[in-house]
Amino acid sequence: MRVANKSLYDSVKFELGNITEALSKANEVVSTTKRINNLSDDPVGLNQVLNIKSFLSNIDQLGRNIDMAKTWITVGESALNNVQDLLTEAKALCVQMANGTVSGSERSAAAETVQNMLEELVALANTDINGHYVFAGSDTDNTPFDSSGNYSGDNNPFTLKIGKDATIQVGSDGEAVFKASGNDIFQTLSDLITALQGNDVGGIQTAMGNLDSNAQHVATKISDLGSKMRRLEMKENIFQDSKLANTQRLSKLEDADIADAIMDLQAKQTAYQAALASSSKILRMSLVDFV
Repeated sequence: MRVANKSLYDSVKFELGNITEALSKANEVVSTTKRINNLSDDPVGLNQVLNIKSFLSNIDQLGRNIDMAKTWITVGESALNNVQDLLTEAKALCVQMANGTVSGSERSAAAETVQNMLEELVALANTDINGHYVFAGSDTDNTPFDSSGNYSGDNNPFTLKIGKDATIQVGSDGEAVFKASGNDIFQTLSDLITALQGNDVGGIQTAMGNLDSNAQHVATKISDLGSKMRRLEMKENIFQDSKLANTQRLSKLEDADIADAIMDLQAKQTAYQAALASSSKILRMSLVDFV
């Protein structure tokens, strides 16, 4: 049966278009090193790729939260360790000043030393990270303690999200740390200053006992921060393993075997060149009918 020249021309044009499209896709795979570049390449695979990328994005955000949480806990722990050192120093001074051979003038001079400790305690209680206060509860933008040790923060510790349904307290309720019932460190130092100024040995001994209680209270807070840090490190390890596993899975779904991709491109280039040569001969014979 005789084939009309126009039908032959349309068929050649259609096949040449298909080969050109296949060559373009093969070239895209080699240039991007990705097997999936468009929805049409693998609809099911692309959906899996998008889900994994979304998961990895969430993991990255939680990882940043964990890094921030570790910073907050490290800074808070450092501040409380300094508070412990201050309390130890104050107790040593109490032991010295409670001695019956110490004069009233020496105790009065020691009161100045404790006043400096009190000011240092205020500074530690107002520890901040880039302007955000660690011991201010969730009101982290405002200084929690004034120069007298009065607390103006809130009682809801600052938290960060570290999992789909998991949060962790990384800041602290400053009142619970420094002014807990029976463990008001500011009051202990203030009472010690009063006792030293008044040459009151009994008051100094009372302050000494309160300092022991304060130190034990702060030690409990430090221990709590340590357990939180361990929790964060465990969470971080889980995230790292999960990220590695999903990154490998993503690579299997999305990445092309570059050697196979190059061979496929070369084959399609050969097919394209052959199609061009064949088409040019056919078109030269039939184009005259369309002039």
